[in-house]
Amino acid sequence: MASRKRLVVGISGASGAMLGIRLLQVLQPLDVEVHLVVSRAAELTIAQETDLTPDAVRQLADRVHEPADVGASIASGSFPTLGMAVVPCSIRTMSEIAAGVTSSLLTRAADVALKERRRLVLAVRETPLHALHLRHLASLAEAGAIIAPPVPAFYTRPKTVDDIIDHTVGRILRLFDIDAGLAPEWQGLG
Repeated sequence: MASRKRLVVGISGASGAMLGIRLLQVLQPLDVEVHLVVSRAAELTIAQETDLTPDAVRQLADRVHEPADVGASIASGSFPTLGMAVVPCSIRTMSEIAAGVTSSLLTRAADVALKERRRLVLAVRETPLHALHLRHLASLAEAGAIIAPPVPAFYTRPKTVDDIIDHTVGRILRLFDIDAGLAPEWQGLG
């Protein structure tokens, strides 16, 4: 029997916690084993931006890893995964990953994805960006990361914020070849 595909999800402290939460919700019924790391700053953001507790968010994953547990399975390249999505990704987290600083399990797992040539998707949530942000983002793209800021697509004619969130989550999952039916294919004008 083949084992389930594994995806590592990191939620950092940037605004947009609902994006990471919705990603976890969408993955639940799919045949994907989700390994989750929630940063301490993300716990604060979850409490500020949603009615959920960090513990309720953790319950959406198959396996939860503490940010300080740098000995966790996802800290090793010998633990096979589809890669990692950091949703949302704060500038601090992005900068640590770009510099190769692995001060937490979240940044170590991202570093593992890069070194193993697995997909690393960073939903960087910051605007405006200054030159240092852009240099770090460019270096990450050169190293193989996919920079996927959660920018709304209005050609879908969203009616609600939930429509925008779902489309963004669908696009992120497609980057891992997971089609959750949330981001219909573009069929052209017409």
